[in-house]
Amino acid sequence: MTADTLTPIKGLARALVIDDHPLFCDALVLTLRSICAECEVGTAASLEDGLALIETGTAPKIVLLDLNLPDVNGLDGLLRLRAALAGKCPVIVVSSMADDRMIAKALAAGAAGFVPKHSQKSEFHKALVAIRAGEIYTPDGFVPDAPGTSTQDDAVERLATLTNQQARILQLICEGKLNKQIAYDLTIAETTVKAHVTAIMRKLGVQSRTQAVLVAQEARFSGILPEHSQQA
Repeated sequence: MTADTLTPIKGLARALVIDDHPLFCDALVLTLRSICAECEVGTAASLEDGLALIETGTAPKIVLLDLNLPDVNGLDGLLRLRAALAGKCPVIVVSSMADDRMIAKALAAGAAGFVPKHSQKSEFHKALVAIRAGEIYTPDGFVPDAPGTSTQDDAVERLATLTNQQARILQLICEGKLNKQIAYDLTIAETTVKAHVTAIMRKLGVQSRTQAVLVAQEARFSGILPEHSQQA
């Protein structure tokens, strides 16, 4: 089936594209509009902008996310987005970092699918059809059991259990902020922060804030992809 003969996907009323590359973002919007019948597509150039749209606007039916954003470090953007969506809609990662290990980590972090940025329109169509049928979509040639990443797999899976608020607090902990500063930044009580920190350490299986930061660092790109592949 060629791109011109793709059957339009119905029922996908709203989509959100989060990507800081203007040309690719525009191309992806056009792609979605051409393969989805009457789809309204919103865009955001950063994770924070995307989260703000989700919190204040009409919830999307699907989100397409680039991994390399200006306010994101590694997979934490996907983890935070998944926590904010709370399972309300699937997330497709669209990235040029299509190494098998990165794809596996994205899936472990809760992505419903992974489409390399260089893909044709027909592959985006296949991904949307598969995901709307409840399947996980991966590109042709993907090998799920890439060696040497079991520790990172475990870290990503544990981080994926955090709630949105817990993910935000862990991010601030990684920035070196104390409970009092976190409480001020998030406009919550310090006792609430302490309760969240306790819950975070329990979910991550650690005994200290330093260990929690180390687990978070396992979800970064470092060590997942070869050095020459760590680009947009």
